[in-house]
Amino acid sequence: MPNNRLGVALAGAASLVVALGAVVLPAHADTCPASTTCSTTVSFTVTAQNGLTIAVPDVPANIGGGVPGNQISGPLGAITVTDQRAALAATWTASVIAASGGFTTGGGTAAETISTADALYWSGTATTTGTGTFVIGQADRAAAQSLDVSRTAYAKTTGSGNNSATWTPNIVINIPAQAVVGTYTGTINHSVA
Repeated sequence: MPNNRLGVALAGAASLVVALGAVVLPAHADTCPASTTCSTTVSFTVTAQNGLTIAVPDVPANIGGGVPGNQISGPLGAITVTDQRAALAATWTASVIAASGGFTTGGGTAAETISTADALYWSGTATTTGTGTFVIGQADRAAAQSLDVSRTAYAKTTGSGNNSATWTPNIVINIPAQAVVGTYTGTINHSVA
């Protein structure tokens, strides 16, 4: 009887050693004979930091003054598109349009409104980062476009990975001959997609 107990105890201890040994032994990805290459696959994930964003000036832009029948022109302030999608096809288009109410003074009557067709925009060159093709919407004042419809301010048409573009567009206002005296205000909207 005592020998049976000792046998059971030894068998239990051996089972424990075998069980513990199974836990501590390292797993092998591959087993190869001597003088050959043994390979282990490595994987990791690259994630996007943020996304695609556009930043515009957070203060009103005052572009000066002029008399009826003439033009007013001035910079809007820096516009920045930041693309942190880490995309294979990292393309985007930044668009610009004036708000439909136009530019108004006083009570905003018809006589106190300058239409969006009289507001022109040109983007000029940009400072860019990243790879690919960046396309200017309007290179100079001669290429300025009215803001009564959506216009391309800047675009990226090829390339991959993170990138950015910053430009300082100019606004040109054709003051109608019938415009009345006053300080006119309106909104210019940028978007990116």
